[in-house]
Amino acid sequence: MEFDFLPKLPSSNLDDRTFDDLVEECIMRIPRYCPEWTDHNLSDPGITLVELFAWLTDQMLLRFNQVPRKNYVAFLELLGIRLQPPAPARTDLTFYLSSDLPETYTIPEGIEVSTVRTQTTEAITFSTDSPLIIAKPRLQHVLTALSVEEIPQSLRERITNTWNRQSDAFWEGSEQPIFEEEPSVGNCFYLVINSDDPLNGNVLEITIQAASATPTGINPNQPPRSWEAWDGEKWQSVLLKEVDDKTRGFSFYEIAQQGSNPEQGTEIRLHLPQNWPVTNFISYRGRWIRCVLTQFGTNDSGYNRPPRIAGLGVRAVGGTVRASQSNLIEDERLGLSNGKPGQIFQLQQPPILERREKEYIIVIPPGSLPQKWQEVRDFADSTSESFHYIIDSISGTVQFGPLIREPSQLKSQTEVRSRIQQPRPEDTFIQVNDIDKSTLEHQYGAIPARGAEIRMVSYRTGGGRQGNVQIHSLQFLKSAVPYVASVINHKGAINGADAESLEQAVIKAPQILRSRDRAVTVEDFEVLAQQAGQGAIARVRCLPADANRQAGTVSLLIVPNYNTDAIAQGQGLSPDRFDLSPALQEQVLRYLDERRLLGVQVQLQQPEYIGVCVQSEIGLEPAYDNPLAREEILRAIRISLYKFLNPLTGGIEGKGWVFGRPLYESDIVALLQQAPGVRYLGPVLLFPIRKQGDIWRRQPSPERVIDPGVQGLICSWADNNLRSNHVVNILNR
Repeated sequence: MEFDFLPKLPSSNLDDRTFDDLVEECIMRIPRYCPEWTDHNLSDPGITLVELFAWLTDQMLLRFNQVPRKNYVAFLELLGIRLQPPAPARTDLTFYLSSDLPETYTIPEGIEVSTVRTQTTEAITFSTDSPLIIAKPRLQHVLTALSVEEIPQSLRERITNTWNRQSDAFWEGSEQPIFEEEPSVGNCFYLVINSDDPLNGNVLEITIQAASATPTGINPNQPPRSWEAWDGEKWQSVLLKEVDDKTRGFSFYEIAQQGSNPEQGTEIRLHLPQNWPVTNFISYRGRWIRCVLTQFGTNDSGYNRPPRIAGLGVRAVGGTVRASQSNLIEDERLGLSNGKPGQIFQLQQPPILERREKEYIIVIPPGSLPQKWQEVRDFADSTSESFHYIIDSISGTVQFGPLIREPSQLKSQTEVRSRIQQPRPEDTFIQVNDIDKSTLEHQYGAIPARGAEIRMVSYRTGGGRQGNVQIHSLQFLKSAVPYVASVINHKGAINGADAESLEQAVIKAPQILRSRDRAVTVEDFEVLAQQAGQGAIARVRCLPADANRQAGTVSLLIVPNYNTDAIAQGQGLSPDRFDLSPALQEQVLRYLDERRLLGVQVQLQQPEYIGVCVQSEIGLEPAYDNPLAREEILRAIRISLYKFLNPLTGGIEGKGWVFGRPLYESDIVALLQQAPGVRYLGPVLLFPIRKQGDIWRRQPSPERVIDPGVQGLICSWADNNLRSNHVVNILNR
């Protein structure tokens, strides 16, 4: 391993003799020690031996003037640097119930869901991180408003005043319009829902009854409305996909034409936020959902008559909970204690994920009650009475407290020197030689009693990049759960990372010494934020001071880690893969809170991603003008484009696209010129892809320069519906 990143400080040359110096010195000593040896020519066998041993000595001196890698690793251990274990991928699992239950139902923590197992790949298992409560919602109010507002100020309760409550969750009555008599953009209605239990992450099904209607004048496949829920800070979209709205934008006429009866009720399925608190707006208290009339399509005339409903009900049909890639191992027996200090035991399935509150070791002494022991990072603060142990997460070894023996002479000499400096009458006869030569023993951490049984209550194993599974790949329950009909992940898993390598730890050492585990400078916040992610964070950038930002606030742009295998497959990585999950945010903020200066506030943000679609033409060398070569060259070019235009692997250095760097046509020209077999290039067109609300849209006209902004990063990915694929054609000349 080369340590080229280290500063080149001047070093002393402990022995500056060269090979020629050694040979010359040996030949000069021959007349003194062996005068009969007079032939000193190069062809003499004795001179050959002299040169051989001079070469061996020269190599020894070379090593003598260097610090070998083993010593450097020992220095890392003295600094307390450990290799980080694999980071588990995280995602959200949505459970759907087989029927509407009469009472609140709780799906316990630790439910395991896996991918399909094939002949070549093992199943990847995820387990839920917390219990999922599926509550019983109550519909309290149905309110309307003329215009949409971030904080509702003007609400009317004109619907439920004329309806009868059939149950806590259902209202029914005469037909009422849900928008104005002449619907316009911004009209909206609100549902205020309450429950005795939390509704966080629940899947809510809204049942709407309506009489058969005349044509509404909108496109039922792309209805101009949006469903949102208030998460305590903002309105969040809760309609996962259009097919979940079976009313098709309240187009009850189209539903009737398909043979369904709107009077019996049509459902809308909403996936509520993970945080859905009770909020007060005006004089109404509850959990809020709203439906907003949005801009009509270019070919739509809008509602020619307002949609009318005659009944409205809500019920919970499932819920979403966070899950991480892990396999739970319970009640593992490590062995019996021999009563000696520094005992080491081995867990059976390393590497071990970060321990939770319920994951610890118990020691069962013979004839005594079990003892709960505590894991610590090291034994520096442990005493002989401390029930402490440490775990190496990568190797899975468990170690109990060691016994350190040190000469008592050190302690005695310190006491003697202190008495000599401040003599007392009773100490005048003390002599330095009157010292106990025995040893001073110190036990760091308690020792399990001899014959005690060591058991690990539970631990989790897993983690790594392979856990970043695709959307809809987690569908198989490892054990049946009552009332659960199906489970699925509507988002791909993210933040999975492999264990840290020794090379990565070596590079990290100077950063740790510079920051000293305290966040003061810009570099400190970037280094510590990346450490907090435990491999789940690929890049961090601390934004410069901004006049619009509150004083004492530090803003960090976070790019989570993700599996880059899709780049090699010619698919690229969508910006949606780099969403900053709430779990990762909590992890980073908790880590930085312990290391930031008092009064400093930390904000985590996502970069402003902008997509790019490249279109160009190339001409090939005659030697490559055959179908197989053409296909291989085009494939290699697509992969190189997805790799170059990427937050993780992009840029000229291949370490990720530089924050705020624009993309020029010349960048793509230089990249295509490096492709083997390319003789000349045609025009290069760059089409930007920007996010508008929750939807990515490709700009119809190309731009010569695509500037992502100061906080932006360039991305590229393949999506046939979006037409974001890179298109490179071969000119036939």
